[in-house]
Amino acid sequence: MGMKILLIGEYSNVHATLAKGLRHLGHTVTVVSNGDFWKNYPRDIDVSRGKGKFCGCRLLLKIISILPKLRGYDIVQLINPMCFELEAKRIAPLYHYLRKHNGKIVLGAFGMDYYWVHENITRKPLRYSDFNIEDRLRDDSEATLYVNDWTGTDKETLNKLIAEDSDAIVAGLYEYWAIYHPVFPNKTTFIPFPIQQKQPCADESHLSPISLFIGINKQRNKYKGTDIMLEAAQAIAAKYPDKVKLIVAESLPFNEYVKTLRHADVLLDQLYSYTPAMNALEAMSWGIIVVGGGEPENYSILNENELRPIVNVEPSYSSVYSQLEHLVLHPENLPALKRQSVEYISRHHDYVKVAQLYEKLYTSLMVH
Repeated sequence: MGMKILLIGEYSNVHATLAKGLRHLGHTVTVVSNGDFWKNYPRDIDVSRGKGKFCGCRLLLKIISILPKLRGYDIVQLINPMCFELEAKRIAPLYHYLRKHNGKIVLGAFGMDYYWVHENITRKPLRYSDFNIEDRLRDDSEATLYVNDWTGTDKETLNKLIAEDSDAIVAGLYEYWAIYHPVFPNKTTFIPFPIQQKQPCADESHLSPISLFIGINKQRNKYKGTDIMLEAAQAIAAKYPDKVKLIVAESLPFNEYVKTLRHADVLLDQLYSYTPAMNALEAMSWGIIVVGGGEPENYSILNENELRPIVNVEPSYSSVYSQLEHLVLHPENLPALKRQSVEYISRHHDYVKVAQLYEKLYTSLMVH
């Protein structure tokens, strides 16, 4: 028997892709989201905030008007405690409504939230993260902004309410699992992000120059370490002008961003991560090599003992510089890394395989 599943909120195409996988398995799925802002991913019910003076009030009224449609589901999964573009105190009563009129509730540990901030600045389970490098806390303005936003606020209260009340918590990356599992050991599960496999680009890796791609989001430049990665890439491009072509994409709409990325050999992504997130995984599915997070913990949580497609970097300029230089001076390594990238996605992130893992979790919740 197929389940009725409601997915609320969106991050980088996670829920839209998961919905496709779950539908493929015969379940009825409704996605309610704002499309992840300007990225505009597909959804069944749009809850974008819009612009203007009373946009928050209008959105709240719209959500209240559609609440009768959000009843009677076996499973409701929230992308984040802040699953609607409303103030946290406005989301709490909506959560209670969803809880009362549906079966089981699953909270996604997929990104920025109270536990991600709090654990990284207190317990520090990761050698480095968005908030710490070893014992030293990061004090740049963006990190500080998130600390102030999520601790001692209504967002903290909401996150604690949902995490404690939910039936399960799903972590999409090793880092989120390392944060949530010690706090909620009996209800935290790791399930990789879902990706729809793309047709890899023609292999032109033997051709010179090697094209390096870096995407810049002005709002999160320092926080994600893009500033350091860009500096290292510019230095490499200056040192090897005949061997390297550097493509810099700044806050592009998703479709344009993808068109530009498709022609790259190498993507530089997220300096402070242990693992590739959706953007990097998407690139890997096309056979693009990712320079970013590929720590041993990433492979071990996936039980991956053979493939090592990700060019792992420590969170420093010198590490990024030396890894890029190695790639540029050894272009013969590129074809194998590209093939491994595609195989890695097929093994661990294929959207139907990932949907089967969710199906197993949901089914186990329904039994209890």
